[in-house]
Amino acid sequence: MIEWQDVYKVVVAMVPLYVALMLGYGSIKWWKIFTPEQCDAVNRLVCYFTLPLFTFEFAAHVDPFKMNYKFIGADAISKVIIVAVLAFWAKCSSKGSYCWSITSFSLSTLTNSLVVGIPLLKAMYGQIAIDLVVQSSVVQAIIWLTGLLFVLEFRRSWSTGTDDVVVEDLPPPGKDLEGNNNVNGNGNGVGVVVSSGTKPSFWYLMRGVWMKLALNPNSYACIVGLVWAFLSNRFHFEMPSIMEGSILIMSRAGTGTAMFSMGLFMAMQEKVIACGVSLTVFGMVLRFIAGPAAMAIGAIAVGLHDDVLRIAIIQAALPQSITSFIYAKEYGLHADVLSTAVIFGMMVSLPVLIAYYAILEFLH
Repeated sequence: MIEWQDVYKVVVAMVPLYVALMLGYGSIKWWKIFTPEQCDAVNRLVCYFTLPLFTFEFAAHVDPFKMNYKFIGADAISKVIIVAVLAFWAKCSSKGSYCWSITSFSLSTLTNSLVVGIPLLKAMYGQIAIDLVVQSSVVQAIIWLTGLLFVLEFRRSWSTGTDDVVVEDLPPPGKDLEGNNNVNGNGNGVGVVVSSGTKPSFWYLMRGVWMKLALNPNSYACIVGLVWAFLSNRFHFEMPSIMEGSILIMSRAGTGTAMFSMGLFMAMQEKVIACGVSLTVFGMVLRFIAGPAAMAIGAIAVGLHDDVLRIAIIQAALPQSITSFIYAKEYGLHADVLSTAVIFGMMVSLPVLIAYYAILEFLH
């Protein structure tokens, strides 16, 4: 049963995040420390250095041989359900959009498990909850965040990719390109663009996307961490202290710098609720209703029961992943919606999650 000291532990875990957020916000809004270009540089620092090292650090310390594969299967089924619904909506509805499907997937499935989930679910269900939350975080980083990264890279390549532009120098009147007589010259020898306007082939785009992912540490940080976890747990050795210290010095800044970057982004918007009230409500519905509902279906489908079933549903209702905002900002896709989802999701998550806990205990 949750007591006041347990609620206090969650508040203690969340308040420092808002301190980092307000420092970033004040750096632009009040103190005018950063320019927009410098804000982009901060976001890239977070995206390519602190978050990958943060992801590697917690993945490297999980025990892959003690993972609950039914729980992971339930999580996979829930996300497949969401993907299927969003793909159908994008293809068959007049209001459907693949770009909004990407954002809606983030809103309904990607959670901030480590910061909020661990202290709250530990208070609810003890050590078993911590183990399951860490497992879901590792799977989220390896499969779903990497998949999101792939889709965002593909979208950017598709939207910007065109066939090579060719510039030809036209000859003066009376001469062709080889110097022969030609009465159709343009009179000044100025080059013209031959802009075919067609998109590159699918395989050309795929090759470019994979090349970019290979250079992006977010795409393999968790995989490398999990490989290390397999080896260290199989052969019973620990990470050398010099290596662990080198990782920790940056990874410990991961969540804080991500929140700081979000504060910078908020300060550059005209409104604190950057996406408007209707989209905020839309994001909260996806976050706290659609995601847990899909997870309940997946959990029941694989036969989860008792506390594991309740943990699965509650962890699906955790607030929005901070990493999803960093990706949205980096790739220019509805960052205002994701920033609002992170901020307000954390504000309302505590009463919502306690309500879920009370309802599930009552039904039990």
